[in-house]
Amino acid sequence: MSDARRHALVIGAGLAGAAACSALARRGWKITLLDAADGPASGASGLPVGMLSPHVTRSPTPLSRLSALGVADTLAELRRLVPEGSGWQACEVDNLAHDPGRWPAALVRPSALVQAWLHEATGLDALTCLWSAHVHRLSFDMSHDPSSPAVWQAWDAQGHPLAKAPVVIVAAALGSLSLLAGDAGQLSGSDLPLRPVQGQMSLAALEGPPLAERPQRNDGVFVPRYQDSGLPPQWPDTIWTMGSTYERGLTHTDVSLEAHERNARSLQAILPAAAARLKSAMAHGQLMGWAQVRCASLDRLPLVGAAPDTAALRDLMASGRGQRHRVPLADVPRWPGLHLLSALGSRGLTLAHWCAEQLAMQLAEEATSVEPDLLEALDPARFALKNARRQGAAQERATAG
Repeated sequence: MSDARRHALVIGAGLAGAAACSALARRGWKITLLDAADGPASGASGLPVGMLSPHVTRSPTPLSRLSALGVADTLAELRRLVPEGSGWQACEVDNLAHDPGRWPAALVRPSALVQAWLHEATGLDALTCLWSAHVHRLSFDMSHDPSSPAVWQAWDAQGHPLAKAPVVIVAAALGSLSLLAGDAGQLSGSDLPLRPVQGQMSLAALEGPPLAERPQRNDGVFVPRYQDSGLPPQWPDTIWTMGSTYERGLTHTDVSLEAHERNARSLQAILPAAAARLKSAMAHGQLMGWAQVRCASLDRLPLVGAAPDTAALRDLMASGRGQRHRVPLADVPRWPGLHLLSALGSRGLTLAHWCAEQLAMQLAEEATSVEPDLLEALDPARFALKNARRQGAAQERATAG
Protein backbone atom coordinates (compact mmCIF):
# COMPACT_ATOMS: atom_id res chain seq x y z
CA MET A 1 0.00 0.00 0.00
CA SER A 2 1.39 3.41 -0.97
CA ASP A 3 2.17 6.06 1.66
CA ALA A 4 -0.71 8.19 0.35
CA ARG A 5 -3.12 5.40 1.25
CA ARG A 6 -1.59 4.71 4.68
CA HIS A 7 -3.66 7.41 6.38
CA ALA A 8 -6.70 6.54 8.48
CA LEU A 9 -9.43 8.39 10.28
CA VAL A 10 -10.23 6.72 13.59
CA ILE A 11 -13.57 7.75 15.06
CA GLY A 12 -13.76 7.22 18.81
CA ALA A 13 -11.07 7.68 21.47
CA GLY A 14 -11.94 4.89 23.86
CA LEU A 15 -10.17 1.56 24.24
CA ALA A 16 -10.97 0.42 20.69
CA GLY A 17 -9.98 3.65 18.97
CA ALA A 18 -6.81 4.15 20.99
CA ALA A 19 -5.74 0.55 20.39
CA ALA A 20 -6.28 1.04 16.65
CA CYS A 21 -4.12 4.19 16.73
CA SER A 22 -1.30 2.30 18.42
CA ALA A 23 -1.52 -0.72 16.11
CA LEU A 24 -1.47 1.43 12.96
CA ALA A 25 1.21 3.83 14.22
CA ARG A 26 3.60 0.95 14.83
CA ARG A 27 3.09 -0.04 11.18
CA GLY A 28 3.99 3.40 9.87
CA TRP A 29 0.51 4.80 9.30
CA LYS A 30 -0.65 8.37 9.85
CA ILE A 31 -3.82 8.62 11.93
CA THR A 32 -6.35 11.38 12.52
CA LEU A 33 -8.34 10.60 15.67
CA LEU A 34 -11.74 12.27 16.08
CA ASP A 35 -13.88 12.25 19.21
CA ALA A 36 -16.90 14.29 20.26
CA ALA A 37 -15.53 14.74 23.79
CA ASP A 38 -12.74 17.07 24.86
CA GLY A 39 -10.34 14.21 25.62
CA PRO A 40 -9.89 10.43 25.51
CA ALA A 41 -11.76 7.71 27.43
CA SER A 42 -14.82 9.87 28.08
CA GLY A 43 -17.34 7.03 27.66
CA ALA A 44 -17.38 3.46 28.89
CA SER A 45 -13.57 3.38 28.79
CA GLY A 46 -13.61 5.82 31.70
CA LEU A 47 -14.52 2.99 34.08
CA PRO A 48 -12.74 3.55 37.43
CA VAL A 49 -11.42 0.00 37.57
CA GLY A 50 -12.04 -3.03 35.38
CA MET A 51 -11.30 -6.71 35.69
CA LEU A 52 -9.00 -8.34 33.15
CA SER A 53 -9.67 -12.06 33.47
CA PRO A 54 -10.57 -15.13 31.37
CA HIS A 55 -14.10 -15.92 30.24
CA VAL A 56 -14.37 -19.43 31.63
CA THR A 57 -16.71 -21.94 29.98
CA ARG A 58 -17.04 -25.72 30.23
CA SER A 59 -16.33 -26.10 26.52
CA PRO A 60 -14.72 -23.58 24.14
CA THR A 61 -16.91 -20.88 22.63
CA PRO A 62 -15.90 -18.03 20.32
CA LEU A 63 -16.02 -15.62 23.26
CA SER A 64 -13.95 -17.84 25.56
CA ARG A 65 -11.39 -18.39 22.80
CA LEU A 66 -11.25 -14.66 22.13
CA SER A 67 -10.91 -13.89 25.83
CA ALA A 68 -8.00 -16.30 26.24
CA LEU A 69 -6.17 -14.56 23.42
CA GLY A 70 -7.20 -11.09 24.55
CA VAL A 71 -6.25 -11.45 28.21
CA ALA A 72 -2.71 -12.50 27.33
CA ASP A 73 -2.42 -9.73 24.73
CA THR A 74 -3.72 -6.97 27.02
CA LEU A 75 -1.50 -8.10 29.86
CA ALA A 76 1.51 -7.88 27.54
CA GLU A 77 0.45 -4.35 26.55
CA LEU A 78 0.12 -3.31 30.20
CA ARG A 79 3.56 -4.65 31.00
CA ARG A 80 4.98 -2.94 27.92
CA LEU A 81 3.46 0.51 28.41
CA VAL A 82 2.07 1.06 31.93
CA PRO A 83 4.13 0.67 35.12
CA GLU A 84 2.41 -1.71 37.52
CA GLY A 85 0.85 0.30 40.34
CA SER A 86 0.20 3.31 38.06
CA GLY A 87 -3.03 2.20 36.43
CA TRP A 88 -3.09 -1.55 36.98
CA GLN A 89 -2.12 -4.31 39.39
CA ALA A 90 -1.93 -8.08 39.02
CA CYS A 91 -4.26 -10.13 41.20
CA GLU A 92 -6.38 -13.25 41.33
CA VAL A 93 -10.17 -13.46 41.25
CA ASP A 94 -12.41 -16.01 42.94
CA ASN A 95 -15.07 -17.18 40.51
CA LEU A 96 -18.08 -18.13 42.64
CA ALA A 97 -20.75 -18.94 40.05
CA HIS A 98 -20.49 -21.46 37.21
CA ASP A 99 -17.11 -23.18 36.95
CA PRO A 100 -15.94 -21.95 40.34
CA GLY A 101 -12.23 -21.51 40.84
CA ARG A 102 -9.45 -19.01 41.34
CA TRP A 103 -8.12 -17.40 38.19
CA PRO A 104 -5.18 -15.10 37.42
CA ALA A 105 -6.40 -11.59 36.71
CA ALA A 106 -5.53 -7.91 36.84
CA LEU A 107 -7.31 -4.80 38.07
CA VAL A 108 -7.00 -2.08 35.44
CA ARG A 109 -8.02 1.55 35.07
CA PRO A 110 -8.80 1.49 31.32
CA SER A 111 -8.01 5.16 30.78
CA ALA A 112 -4.39 4.49 31.75
CA LEU A 113 -4.07 2.09 28.82
CA VAL A 114 -5.93 4.44 26.45
CA GLN A 115 -3.55 7.26 27.32
CA ALA A 116 -0.51 5.00 26.95
CA TRP A 117 -1.56 3.90 23.45
CA LEU A 118 -2.20 7.48 22.33
CA HIS A 119 1.09 8.62 23.87
CA GLU A 120 2.89 5.91 21.92
CA ALA A 121 1.26 6.91 18.62
CA THR A 122 2.06 10.57 19.29
CA GLY A 123 5.68 9.70 20.06
CA LEU A 124 5.93 7.98 16.68
CA ASP A 125 4.81 11.25 15.04
CA ALA A 126 1.82 9.38 13.67
CA LEU A 127 -1.19 10.88 15.45
CA THR A 128 -3.29 14.02 15.12
CA CYS A 129 -6.14 14.34 17.64
CA LEU A 130 -9.28 16.37 16.93
CA TRP A 131 -11.29 16.83 20.13
CA SER A 132 -14.86 18.14 20.38
CA ALA A 133 -15.24 16.82 16.82
CA HIS A 134 -18.62 15.12 16.54
CA VAL A 135 -18.78 13.15 13.29
CA HIS A 136 -22.34 13.31 12.02
CA ARG A 137 -21.89 11.51 8.71
CA LEU A 138 -19.33 10.04 6.34
CA SER A 139 -19.15 10.44 2.58
CA PHE A 140 -17.08 8.53 0.04
CA ASP A 141 -15.43 10.37 -2.83
CA MET A 142 -14.11 8.32 -5.76
CA SER A 143 -11.20 10.13 -7.37
CA HIS A 144 -11.12 10.57 -11.13
CA ASP A 145 -7.33 10.51 -10.99
CA PRO A 146 -6.09 6.88 -10.95
CA SER A 147 -2.96 7.97 -9.08
CA SER A 148 -4.98 9.50 -6.23
CA PRO A 149 -6.79 7.32 -3.69
CA ALA A 150 -10.50 7.60 -3.08
CA VAL A 151 -11.16 9.26 0.26
CA TRP A 152 -13.66 9.23 3.09
CA GLN A 153 -14.76 12.63 4.36
CA ALA A 154 -16.05 13.14 7.90
CA TRP A 155 -18.64 15.92 8.36
CA ASP A 156 -20.15 17.55 11.43
CA ALA A 157 -23.86 18.17 11.99
CA GLN A 158 -23.63 21.65 10.44
CA GLY A 159 -22.21 20.27 7.21
CA HIS A 160 -18.64 21.37 7.87
CA PRO A 161 -15.79 19.04 6.85
CA LEU A 162 -13.72 17.70 9.73
CA ALA A 163 -11.08 15.43 8.19
CA LYS A 164 -10.54 13.03 5.31
CA ALA A 165 -8.47 9.95 4.55
CA PRO A 166 -8.57 6.85 2.29
CA VAL A 167 -9.32 4.61 5.27
CA VAL A 168 -11.74 5.13 8.14
CA ILE A 169 -12.14 2.98 11.26
CA VAL A 170 -15.39 3.50 13.12
CA ALA A 171 -14.68 2.73 16.77
CA ALA A 172 -17.45 4.82 18.28
CA ALA A 173 -19.21 2.07 20.27
CA LEU A 174 -22.99 2.69 20.16
CA GLY A 175 -22.34 5.91 18.21
CA SER A 176 -21.30 3.68 15.31
CA LEU A 177 -25.00 2.84 14.82
CA SER A 178 -26.20 6.42 14.33
CA LEU A 179 -23.19 7.24 12.16
CA LEU A 180 -23.39 4.27 9.78
CA ALA A 181 -27.08 3.34 9.91
CA GLY A 182 -28.66 6.79 9.92
CA ASP A 183 -30.53 8.43 7.06
CA ALA A 184 -27.31 9.10 5.15
CA GLY A 185 -25.46 6.05 6.42
CA GLN A 186 -23.78 3.21 4.60
CA LEU A 187 -25.64 0.37 6.37
CA SER A 188 -29.16 -0.46 7.51
CA GLY A 189 -29.97 -0.93 11.17
CA SER A 190 -30.72 -4.63 10.69
CA ASP A 191 -27.29 -5.12 9.10
CA LEU A 192 -25.61 -3.40 12.04
CA PRO A 193 -27.51 -4.75 15.07
CA LEU A 194 -25.80 -2.89 17.91
CA ARG A 195 -27.50 -2.75 21.30
CA PRO A 196 -26.96 -0.46 24.31
CA VAL A 197 -26.07 -2.04 27.65
CA GLN A 198 -25.97 0.40 30.56
CA GLY A 199 -23.79 -0.39 33.53
CA GLN A 200 -23.44 1.27 36.92
CA MET A 201 -20.61 0.71 39.38
CA SER A 202 -20.99 1.43 43.09
CA LEU A 203 -17.86 2.60 44.93
CA ALA A 204 -16.70 4.25 48.10
CA ALA A 205 -13.53 5.15 49.96
CA LEU A 206 -11.95 2.19 51.70
CA GLU A 207 -11.89 2.85 55.44
CA GLY A 208 -10.41 0.07 57.50
CA PRO A 209 -9.21 -3.29 56.21
CA PRO A 210 -10.61 -4.78 52.98
CA LEU A 211 -13.37 -7.36 53.45
CA ALA A 212 -11.77 -9.99 51.18
CA GLU A 213 -8.27 -11.03 50.21
CA ARG A 214 -8.97 -10.77 46.49
CA PRO A 215 -11.77 -9.78 44.08
CA GLN A 216 -14.88 -11.96 44.10
CA ARG A 217 -17.05 -12.57 41.02
CA ASN A 218 -20.57 -13.88 40.75
CA ASP A 219 -23.26 -11.61 39.31
CA GLY A 220 -20.84 -8.70 39.05
CA VAL A 221 -17.40 -8.25 40.59
CA PHE A 222 -16.61 -7.11 44.11
CA VAL A 223 -13.20 -5.42 44.30
CA PRO A 224 -12.28 -5.19 48.01
CA ARG A 225 -9.40 -2.75 47.46
CA TYR A 226 -8.03 -0.74 44.57
CA GLN A 227 -5.44 2.00 44.96
CA ASP A 228 -4.58 4.37 42.12
CA SER A 229 -3.48 8.00 42.24
CA GLY A 230 -4.74 8.38 38.67
CA LEU A 231 -8.41 8.06 39.60
CA PRO A 232 -10.56 11.16 38.92
CA PRO A 233 -10.11 13.86 41.56
CA GLN A 234 -13.67 13.50 42.89
CA TRP A 235 -12.80 10.00 44.09
CA PRO A 236 -10.32 8.94 46.76
CA ASP A 237 -7.11 7.12 45.82
CA THR A 238 -8.14 3.91 47.60
CA ILE A 239 -11.61 2.53 46.95
CA TRP A 240 -13.72 -0.61 47.01
CA THR A 241 -16.17 -1.24 44.20
CA MET A 242 -19.10 -3.41 43.19
CA GLY A 243 -20.56 -3.81 39.73
CA SER A 244 -21.30 -3.24 37.10
CA THR A 245 -24.98 -3.71 36.49
CA TYR A 246 -25.99 -4.97 33.04
CA GLU A 247 -29.13 -3.23 31.81
CA ARG A 248 -30.01 -3.96 28.19
CA GLY A 249 -31.70 -1.18 26.26
CA LEU A 250 -30.85 1.69 28.62
CA THR A 251 -28.95 4.64 27.15
CA HIS A 252 -28.80 7.12 30.02
CA THR A 253 -25.71 7.70 32.16
CA ASP A 254 -27.43 8.84 35.33
CA VAL A 255 -26.31 7.22 38.59
CA SER A 256 -29.45 5.81 40.17
CA LEU A 257 -30.50 4.53 43.57
CA GLU A 258 -32.13 1.52 41.92
CA ALA A 259 -28.84 0.44 40.33
CA HIS A 260 -27.04 0.84 43.67
CA GLU A 261 -29.68 -1.42 45.20
CA ARG A 262 -29.19 -4.00 42.43
CA ASN A 263 -25.47 -3.99 43.17
CA ALA A 264 -26.25 -4.47 46.85
CA ARG A 265 -28.41 -7.51 46.11
CA SER A 266 -25.70 -9.01 43.91
CA LEU A 267 -23.10 -8.33 46.58
CA GLN A 268 -25.29 -10.03 49.20
CA ALA A 269 -24.84 -13.29 47.28
CA ILE A 270 -21.07 -12.77 47.17
CA LEU A 271 -20.22 -11.44 50.63
CA PRO A 272 -22.96 -10.34 53.05
CA ALA A 273 -20.56 -8.21 55.11
CA ALA A 274 -19.62 -6.23 52.00
CA ALA A 275 -23.29 -5.79 51.11
CA ALA A 276 -23.86 -4.37 54.57
CA ARG A 277 -20.98 -1.94 54.00
CA LEU A 278 -22.52 -0.83 50.70
CA LYS A 279 -25.92 -0.25 52.32
CA SER A 280 -24.32 1.67 55.18
CA ALA A 281 -22.37 3.89 52.80
CA MET A 282 -25.56 4.51 50.83
CA ALA A 283 -27.50 5.40 54.00
CA HIS A 284 -24.81 7.86 55.12
CA GLY A 285 -24.38 9.54 51.74
CA GLN A 286 -20.88 8.10 51.27
CA LEU A 287 -21.62 5.85 48.30
CA MET A 288 -20.48 7.10 44.92
CA GLY A 289 -21.33 5.78 41.51
CA TRP A 290 -20.28 5.71 37.89
CA ALA A 291 -22.57 4.85 34.98
CA GLN A 292 -21.99 4.54 31.25
CA VAL A 293 -23.37 2.76 28.20
CA ARG A 294 -21.53 -0.12 26.58
CA CYS A 295 -22.22 -1.43 23.09
CA ALA A 296 -22.93 -5.08 22.29
CA SER A 297 -23.88 -6.84 19.07
CA LEU A 298 -26.84 -9.14 18.61
CA ASP A 299 -24.64 -12.24 19.09
CA ARG A 300 -22.45 -10.55 21.78
CA LEU A 301 -19.31 -10.79 19.64
CA PRO A 302 -17.30 -7.79 18.38
CA LEU A 303 -17.41 -6.39 14.86
CA VAL A 304 -13.90 -6.28 13.41
CA GLY A 305 -13.13 -5.71 9.76
CA ALA A 306 -14.39 -4.23 6.51
CA ALA A 307 -17.98 -2.98 6.41
CA PRO A 308 -20.34 -4.70 3.96
CA ASP A 309 -21.80 -2.87 0.99
CA THR A 310 -25.34 -4.11 1.50
CA ALA A 311 -26.74 -2.61 -1.71
CA ALA A 312 -24.07 -4.40 -3.74
CA LEU A 313 -24.75 -7.59 -1.77
CA ARG A 314 -28.45 -7.45 -2.65
CA ASP A 315 -27.55 -6.98 -6.31
CA LEU A 316 -25.18 -9.95 -6.11
CA MET A 317 -27.82 -12.14 -4.49
CA ALA A 318 -30.36 -11.20 -7.15
CA SER A 319 -27.98 -12.12 -9.96
CA GLY A 320 -26.89 -15.53 -11.13
CA ARG A 321 -23.37 -14.71 -9.88
CA GLY A 322 -24.65 -14.70 -6.30
CA GLN A 323 -26.07 -18.22 -6.57
CA ARG A 324 -28.98 -16.87 -4.52
CA HIS A 325 -28.38 -17.35 -0.80
CA ARG A 326 -25.15 -19.40 -1.08
CA VAL A 327 -22.72 -16.44 -1.19
CA PRO A 328 -19.81 -17.15 1.18
CA LEU A 329 -18.81 -14.53 3.72
CA ALA A 330 -15.49 -13.86 1.99
CA ASP A 331 -17.35 -12.85 -1.22
CA VAL A 332 -19.61 -10.24 0.39
CA PRO A 333 -18.98 -6.86 -1.31
CA ARG A 334 -17.35 -4.29 0.97
CA TRP A 335 -17.17 -0.53 1.15
CA PRO A 336 -13.61 0.38 0.07
CA GLY A 337 -11.63 1.60 3.08
CA LEU A 338 -14.52 1.53 5.59
CA HIS A 339 -13.88 -0.60 8.67
CA LEU A 340 -15.51 -1.33 12.00
CA LEU A 341 -13.98 -1.94 15.43
CA SER A 342 -16.98 -1.97 17.70
CA ALA A 343 -19.40 -3.94 19.90
CA LEU A 344 -16.81 -5.00 22.48
CA GLY A 345 -19.53 -5.05 25.14
CA SER A 346 -18.26 -5.54 28.67
CA ARG A 347 -15.04 -7.11 27.33
CA GLY A 348 -13.43 -3.99 25.89
CA LEU A 349 -10.47 -4.16 28.23
CA THR A 350 -9.82 -7.76 27.19
CA LEU A 351 -10.49 -7.53 23.46
CA ALA A 352 -9.67 -3.99 22.27
CA HIS A 353 -6.00 -4.39 21.47
CA TRP A 354 -6.21 -7.93 20.13
CA CYS A 355 -9.04 -6.92 17.80
CA ALA A 356 -7.19 -3.75 16.77
CA GLU A 357 -4.14 -5.84 15.89
CA GLN A 358 -6.24 -8.14 13.72
CA LEU A 359 -7.75 -5.16 11.91
CA ALA A 360 -4.33 -3.55 11.41
CA MET A 361 -3.02 -6.84 10.00
CA GLN A 362 -5.93 -6.96 7.55
CA LEU A 363 -5.20 -3.41 6.42
CA ALA A 364 -1.50 -4.19 6.04
CA GLU A 365 -2.31 -7.50 4.30
CA GLU A 366 -0.27 -9.39 6.88
CA ALA A 367 -0.78 -13.10 7.48
CA THR A 368 -2.46 -14.18 10.70
CA SER A 369 -2.30 -17.44 12.62
CA VAL A 370 -5.82 -17.03 14.00
CA GLU A 371 -8.27 -19.77 13.05
CA PRO A 372 -10.49 -18.71 10.10
CA ASP A 373 -13.72 -19.60 11.93
CA LEU A 374 -12.85 -17.18 14.74
CA LEU A 375 -12.18 -14.33 12.31
CA GLU A 376 -15.45 -15.10 10.51
CA ALA A 377 -17.26 -14.90 13.85
CA LEU A 378 -16.08 -11.27 14.11
CA ASP A 379 -16.71 -10.23 10.50
CA PRO A 380 -19.00 -7.15 10.39
CA ALA A 381 -20.68 -8.56 7.28
CA ARG A 382 -22.09 -11.60 9.07
CA PHE A 383 -25.42 -9.98 9.89
CA ALA A 384 -25.93 -8.51 6.43
CA LEU A 385 -25.21 -11.89 4.86
CA LYS A 386 -27.66 -13.69 7.16
CA ASN A 387 -30.33 -11.14 6.30
CA ALA A 388 -29.64 -11.47 2.58
CA ARG A 389 -29.72 -15.27 2.74
CA ARG A 390 -32.98 -15.17 4.67
CA GLN A 391 -34.53 -12.80 2.15
CA GLY A 392 -33.28 -14.94 -0.74
CA ALA A 393 -34.75 -18.08 0.78
CA ALA A 394 -38.08 -16.31 1.34
CA GLN A 395 -38.15 -15.17 -2.27
CA GLU A 396 -37.44 -18.71 -3.45
CA ARG A 397 -40.32 -20.06 -1.36
CA ALA A 398 -42.64 -17.35 -2.68
CA THR A 399 -41.64 -18.10 -6.28
CA ALA A 400 -42.07 -21.85 -5.76
CA GLY A 401 -45.48 -21.31 -4.21
